[in-house]
Amino acid sequence: MTWFMGIDIGSVYSKGVLTKDSELVASCVILSGANYRVAAETIRHELLKQVNLSQDDITNIVATGSGAANVHFAGRKASDIICTARGINSIFPRVKTAIDVAGQSTKVMRLDTQGMVTNFVVSEKCAAGSGRFIEVIANVLRIDLNDFGPLSLKSQNPITFNTGCAVFGETEAITRVAEGISKEDIAAGVNNALATKISSLVKRVKLAEPCAICGGGALNIGLVKAVEQELNIQLLMPPQPQIIAALGAAIIAQT
Repeated sequence: MTWFMGIDIGSVYSKGVLTKDSELVASCVILSGANYRVAAETIRHELLKQVNLSQDDITNIVATGSGAANVHFAGRKASDIICTARGINSIFPRVKTAIDVAGQSTKVMRLDTQGMVTNFVVSEKCAAGSGRFIEVIANVLRIDLNDFGPLSLKSQNPITFNTGCAVFGETEAITRVAEGISKEDIAAGVNNALATKISSLVKRVKLAEPCAICGGGALNIGLVKAVEQELNIQLLMPPQPQIIAALGAAIIAQT
């Protein structure tokens, strides 16, 4: 019986998984907070607690994400792009394009049949191209982030955001609220704006189907539907889209 751990320390959320003989047996998702080292320790403790193991029972640990350097107990570090590719390939072996909508960026990857990355592109360093834009507008609308997607699907007349900047987008959303525009239409407008950006990234790597979406942004059903409409395809989505990079890290830990 062989155990491996993968930990993904992201700018907003940190994720971890534990695998036994190549099968996922435990997972954990927490807010990263201000201290990545503490987040990593918290995830390790929670994963070990779930399966009643000690650190000595773990064969190898691989860390990934923007805060990977803070996972001092990891045996090695790996690129989040490579980890995401390995993770999505383990669930959908036939996937040729993967979209990862994370807290601070969106990544699109082209994969071969072995889950190896053949091409990729990352959004510019602006929150408007990531899940952070959704969080900003959810705060403006004073709604729970989990309600954002379902709310947007109720829209009858989505607004069009006139800016590609999250800061100006926030100001525009505040103005639209003051004008009496419904929360549904504003939420749908945000999802459409982000979907347009994601679509442009996908086209840069040349879309090949099947295509999967993962990351925290994949939990927003309104965004998923908007991306599907932009690309005119049906997206595949894993059961736990947030943990894909961590899963990939655990898979790499086995090699």
